[in-house]
Amino acid sequence: MQFDFSTPTQRLNSYSTQWDYVGDRFGCSDLLPFTISDMDFAAAPCIIKALQHRLDHGIFGYSRWNHSDFKQAICHWFESQYQAQIDQDSLVYGPSVIYIIAKLIQLWSKPNDSVLFFDPAYDAFRPLIETSQRRAVPCPLTCQRDEQSSSYQVDWHKLDQQASDPRCTILLLCNPHNPTGKVWNHQELSKIAHIAQRHNLKVISDDIHMDICFAPYTPWSKVAQNDQWALVSSASKSFNIPALTGAYAAIACEETKQAYLNVVKQTEGLSSPAILGVIATMAAYREGATWLHALKEYLHGNLLWVTERLNQEFPQLNLHPPQGTYLAWLDLSALNIDMDKLQHALIHEQKIAIMRGDAYGPLGENHLRFNVGCQRDKVEKGIEGLINAIHSLR
Repeated sequence: MQFDFSTPTQRLNSYSTQWDYVGDRFGCSDLLPFTISDMDFAAAPCIIKALQHRLDHGIFGYSRWNHSDFKQAICHWFESQYQAQIDQDSLVYGPSVIYIIAKLIQLWSKPNDSVLFFDPAYDAFRPLIETSQRRAVPCPLTCQRDEQSSSYQVDWHKLDQQASDPRCTILLLCNPHNPTGKVWNHQELSKIAHIAQRHNLKVISDDIHMDICFAPYTPWSKVAQNDQWALVSSASKSFNIPALTGAYAAIACEETKQAYLNVVKQTEGLSSPAILGVIATMAAYREGATWLHALKEYLHGNLLWVTERLNQEFPQLNLHPPQGTYLAWLDLSALNIDMDKLQHALIHEQKIAIMRGDAYGPLGENHLRFNVGCQRDKVEKGIEGLINAIHSLR
């Protein structure tokens, strides 16, 4: 099947966070946004068809997620796409990935415990940890770059040292990593798994971007050394359906799974899911593979174009496309420009909104995170605006 990702779409006046409410973060409302990680594409046709069928039914009473159709769709996806086995009985539902992670942190730690994560980090991680009265402990990733490639590497000695702290109880992983786009390979994950086992760390793996990988993706279930882990994900990023809500987790420990379910039902009162999210997830994981593969080709083309165009204009950058996600992580350090002035030029002169890298921690300084999940002509407008803004400051 042929899928069209080039025809412009209209998202203004649709209550879109990225488009209609860009002024909340950037102070101006008339900006072309390349910001939060959703895409400007319509959902896969199989999802729209399944949702329309459910809408035609016309009745939206309380529903369930805890049935074989939902859980087997998830298991089918992992097996067909990644040759990975997920235990159907380990699966649970939550309204979002961050919600599930928050509940697992509360179940697996106590106030003043430490949660270890890799830095730079998705900007929701630190406040999520700290508002739970836990200590956020970043382990820095370092970028190694040559003319052919760039990759982010772990300081294994530091990771082992941080993990050995008796106050450290959880390792929060992001696979693939946001914002750098690093896709953890099997060897790296195995090494992390051994460190976690040696120091009795629980592992929460946030794999929400798992389907947008351009290097082989390895789910945590393939490297786990025990049952003290949870893999948390959703179809929301891959199939651009976050507004439908809905996520899931494979929680290997039965006791933890039951504790989570008790919290969700008894404390939070979330026993009935958003049914359209459940329907969309089942349709995506049963019928959406062909659409997703075409989408990945288009996104990878966007990422290649961005890096090639910026390297052409500024050869000293030596940028490379990420291994995963549709987020270009742009290191502008070699240009020696003032990032505050760059943001001012982008917003007030070029009318473009791009996420600042320091939103993801100090290691993100002199970086931008540029969302390419959109039509190529929009990507080109954004990058040409960025180039013009940079030239205006040099």
